[in-house]
Amino acid sequence: MRLRRLAPLAPLLALILAACGSQPAAQPTTAPESQPAAATAAPAAEQKLVVYSGRSESLVAPLFEQFTQDTGIAVEARYGDTAELAATILEEGANSPADLFFAQDAGALGALGAAGLLAPLPEASLDAVEPRFRSANGDWVGVSGRARVVVYNTEQLSEEDLPASITGFAAPEWQGRVGWAPTNGSFQAFVTAMRVQLGEEAARGWLEEMIANDTRVYERNAAIVNAVAAGEIDVGFVNHYYLYQIQAETGNTLQAANYYPQDGDVGALINIAGVGLLNTARNAGSAQELVTYLLSADGQRYFAEKTFEYPLTDAVQPDPRLRPLSEIQTPELDLNNLSDLQGTLQLLQEVGAL
Repeated sequence: MRLRRLAPLAPLLALILAACGSQPAAQPTTAPESQPAAATAAPAAEQKLVVYSGRSESLVAPLFEQFTQDTGIAVEARYGDTAELAATILEEGANSPADLFFAQDAGALGALGAAGLLAPLPEASLDAVEPRFRSANGDWVGVSGRARVVVYNTEQLSEEDLPASITGFAAPEWQGRVGWAPTNGSFQAFVTAMRVQLGEEAARGWLEEMIANDTRVYERNAAIVNAVAAGEIDVGFVNHYYLYQIQAETGNTLQAANYYPQDGDVGALINIAGVGLLNTARNAGSAQELVTYLLSADGQRYFAEKTFEYPLTDAVQPDPRLRPLSEIQTPELDLNNLSDLQGTLQLLQEVGAL
């Protein structure tokens, strides 16, 4: 099933602002008494686990099918934009049918955690990944890693032509040559990271400069990669894996490569795709089984081989074409501090990026 997109942005923004502002983190939402408890859940073959997925259907539907084949637990996945799904869960509250939220970034998970809507995860799940890839409060965990990169046209540019910092692309010489996707959840998480690391005014100034510099707007990261490879633009801001996914789909070697900003720049952010268990889940046991599966060797192998993301456990190695996580000069930034999704959406709207 696919959730109807919440539109326009203003009601979505108002909803997130109201929900996150009005619910204290220390007060978890409890399920109505009429809802069945996890302890009395139906056998696996009769269960239908409801997942709200900010990951696209093309990316994760095969993984859900694999999980069902291995466990007998059916998955009803409702797909949509990560921020919009987070807003939907906030609106639904205790009446949400969702058992698990599969988010595109840590910020959306943090927003739900701050609103008191996520349940604690077992230590075994949390300890499966490095501390930087899980919630400090123990209510969400990363299942795959995603590096922010600058994809560039290799016929027009080399790495030596690119600025060390993402902020350098606001310079006049890059006018009309850059692409971004402001509606994309990963881009929004990056802007949140910029706000945290550089400050609110610096982030606002950079966004305004990029807009004034005629930055080209695309709906999806894949479209940016294709535009770069075709010479439509010279560079674009995306996640690392889109380049490899398009190459795998087309069988072609694109005239494009990934560049990692240097010296701990925010443009080299390593974010996660992760999961959080709703504390109103009707199928909490099955939801936890999916969490365990995503962190198992089978689940991690799927991310490494099918989506070209970084596996986050030691059981599986990443695709050899990827730069090792240990060699990326990432910013000193705690993903737990990226929960202010509503502030980022408001900023993007104010500057005219949305």
